[in-house]
Amino acid sequence: MKLKDIIYESGAISVSGDTGIVITSIASDSRKVTEGSLFIAVKGFASDGHSYIAKAIESGAKAIVYEDGDAVADLAGTRGDITFVKVESSRYAVAVIAANFYDNPSHKLNLVGITGTNGKTTTVTLLYRMFTSLGYGCGLLSTIANYVGDKMTEAVNTTSDPITINSLLAEMAEAGCEYCFMEVSSIGVEQLRVAGLKFRAGIFSNLTHDHLDYHKTFAEYLRCKKMFFDTLPADATAIINADDRNGTVMVQNTKARTVTYSCRSIADHTCRILEQSFDGMLLKIDGREIWTNLIGMHNAYNLLAIYTTAITLGASQEEALVAISSLQSAPGRLENIKGPKDLSVVIDYAHTPDALENVLKTLRDIAPERQLICLFGCGGDRDRTKRPEMAQIAQKFADTVIVTSDNSRTERTSDIMDDIKSGMDIPGKAKSLFIEDREQAIRTAIMVAQQGATILLAGKGHETYQIIGTEKRHFDEKEIVGNIFREMSN
Repeated sequence: MKLKDIIYESGAISVSGDTGIVITSIASDSRKVTEGSLFIAVKGFASDGHSYIAKAIESGAKAIVYEDGDAVADLAGTRGDITFVKVESSRYAVAVIAANFYDNPSHKLNLVGITGTNGKTTTVTLLYRMFTSLGYGCGLLSTIANYVGDKMTEAVNTTSDPITINSLLAEMAEAGCEYCFMEVSSIGVEQLRVAGLKFRAGIFSNLTHDHLDYHKTFAEYLRCKKMFFDTLPADATAIINADDRNGTVMVQNTKARTVTYSCRSIADHTCRILEQSFDGMLLKIDGREIWTNLIGMHNAYNLLAIYTTAITLGASQEEALVAISSLQSAPGRLENIKGPKDLSVVIDYAHTPDALENVLKTLRDIAPERQLICLFGCGGDRDRTKRPEMAQIAQKFADTVIVTSDNSRTERTSDIMDDIKSGMDIPGKAKSLFIEDREQAIRTAIMVAQQGATILLAGKGHETYQIIGTEKRHFDEKEIVGNIFREMSN
């Protein structure tokens, strides 16, 4: 593809060199540059791509997109064989360039994005499974994994970089996929990773405190979420949780048609929980009763969101409800492992105050007579303000609390645990154990559990690793629990 077609509408300010040259690949990582590449220099948080322009040229780059003129001052006049393109924003440029290079694949699919604090992974995963079961070719871009049809690749970020996104969307279009369901994070929106994409629908789930280590304030966090809906086109649909007070804020400036869903009030689509147990829930959705294998009010919202989306995209009520009735939850979301002594170990990704409260309330409501043990930690190098909040929630709903490690990263686990402890009152501390080693903490939780207890392992969910320092270690909670249960049975 010719350079002039690739940089179309990318915000170019000036060009030095031939725009008619053929570009064979694009890269924002100098390590991925090959002969004939276009290299886009993006200012990151850990490093600045402008520092690697010379390396990219050495590796075969034939064109450079940049925003910092000082970075190319010594090169532009001496390398007549290289085309230099100055842009207003490299972050915006790389998104548009990626879309152009891959022939705007989002225009060839029904792209559905979901944003919010909790429920994104479950919702997109269930949508992918639902529409696959309805006979459509589907793609998935999520925290857990990316799918092109039934082909899986590992996901690195909640919202990938624009080049990865567009290359995967292009694969989906080429494979005949009709739909793609995508998690859209606030950081991804703020960093313009979804710029240049055409969405058929956007879903808003809820908004609670998270990522304040990055956004610094809740207002900024909200603003970044809202940007997604501000940029939806007029022929798209904004699907909004009417029970979240931020829902109306999200669509204040949207051009898209708005559709609402609610479990508590009047909306375009509604849901009520009629019955609930560890085995599932009986729901009434738009006046029709349906049994689901999922549990919890938060999952009632997730299921109502996918039902509303399905109806919005043209599915009939009947086929949407039938599909929902057979769905299983996403990995690491309220996964129940039954063991000796009638124990239930529930593994869930809950890592925010709101998510932890949702899960604990669900487990308490389902089995109020059972002992409830809550084991959790908090991630290092992340929002510290939620640590005491999660402690307060754990001590409120659980009979026993075990505070342990999560992904401590470069923070000391003991310091993180001290932050958590600071949120507890004296009775809360009295019923809590503090064990740094998470495997030992899990073993202790199971050993101290009474007959028929429920044990929540919160925070890791689908993750099969722990990050301690800069090291990523294998850590699979399902594997650990299984080993302990086998030891107990022998």
